[in-house]
Amino acid sequence: MIWLLDIVAYLLAWGYALVFLGILHTFLPLRKNWLLRAAAFLTVRTVADVTIFSNDLANLLGALLGLAAFIIVFHQGQWVEKLTAILFFYPSVIAVNYLMQDTGRRIFFGLTHAPSSASDQRSYEVLLISTAIHTASLLVRLLFWAAAWWFLKKYLRGIASHLTVKMWLVVNTLMLAPFVAIFTIIYFMPDEIMIVYPICVASIFSSFGCIYLASYICESFKTAYHAQELEMKQNYYMERMQDEGRVRSIYHDLKNHLLVFQAQSGNGQEVQKSIGVLQNQIQQYENYRYTGNEVLDIIIRDKSKTAQSKQIDFSAVISFEDGGFIEPLDVSTIFGNALDNAIEASEKLPETQRLITVKASRIRDMLAVVIENNAPPDSAPIEGTTKKDTFFHGFGLSNIKSAVEKYDGQCSIKAEKGKFILKIVIPVP
Repeated sequence: MIWLLDIVAYLLAWGYALVFLGILHTFLPLRKNWLLRAAAFLTVRTVADVTIFSNDLANLLGALLGLAAFIIVFHQGQWVEKLTAILFFYPSVIAVNYLMQDTGRRIFFGLTHAPSSASDQRSYEVLLISTAIHTASLLVRLLFWAAAWWFLKKYLRGIASHLTVKMWLVVNTLMLAPFVAIFTIIYFMPDEIMIVYPICVASIFSSFGCIYLASYICESFKTAYHAQELEMKQNYYMERMQDEGRVRSIYHDLKNHLLVFQAQSGNGQEVQKSIGVLQNQIQQYENYRYTGNEVLDIIIRDKSKTAQSKQIDFSAVISFEDGGFIEPLDVSTIFGNALDNAIEASEKLPETQRLITVKASRIRDMLAVVIENNAPPDSAPIEGTTKKDTFFHGFGLSNIKSAVEKYDGQCSIKAEKGKFILKIVIPVP
């Protein structure tokens, strides 16, 4: 009977390890290399099924370092996202493992009154009870993490792809409380102090609560963006209607203008002045560019107007019909941040040198985007911000890279010969 329970316990331990791997993968996807994925599958039990005792500094630190190494090596994501994963899951793994193990120990000695020493001299009945309790504790742990995965997966999906670095740092600051609490209470408190139990439970709920908080921030951010997007679309179409009406009015009067030009044929200056008036009237209409993506149309329209107001020569040749698989928020992140950076850099140059060029199109199975802007010859790309309000600004390039990597794309930026060149390549599904 004992050997059968041992087999069940072995399967339950592996089942828990795979469920835990699934939770991690839901939050931060595994790397695509199949060798790394196979290695993750083989080593996850070592990381997740760690034994924790009171005052056990070696295993507490070993579990922390093991989980950190596992996430860094086998999972995709930025450093701040990996740090968040460690802070999210370490307290829960330690707390659950400690509770299952310590509760099983207390139940065993309470039922059998067996001495804690000389375990090799215990009777068959006592060993059977020990194995049964151990197997039951593994079953409870598996059921807990399976329920946690079912409950958390809707919150875990998509969190990492929308929060900025600064938002993650706010969440991580809150996560320090359960992280420090579980580490210190297990290491410093004696074995028989029952206050460890409520603190372990509180750490678990605090960790899960922070996951919900991150999801709530993410949803609030997306809601605010969609509200802004709707406002931008409304303003965009109102301007389009006004410009369409103005151009129709110009075309309607064009015959009369031509008659005036004929009458002024002997006065070259008056003719040139009239032509200049017509050009100014239709100049705003020419700012519309049709990219094949509604959100990108609005972004390019807005940035071209900003560039024009700052005397920046803005050129865009974009064919983005095949970019429909990219979420609107990510389109805004990529192009909005890139063009804001380009405009800010161009403002530092003399007006005659201000130039921004945007090119985007599909090349075979890839979407290629190239954004160039003139810059001082000694400039180098800076990740961060030169604005005084560094909390709400900065990390533009980091956010661009995060959005591009979400679609398995690559992003590079370099400064050469007085230009900043941002290149983005995204595979088309």
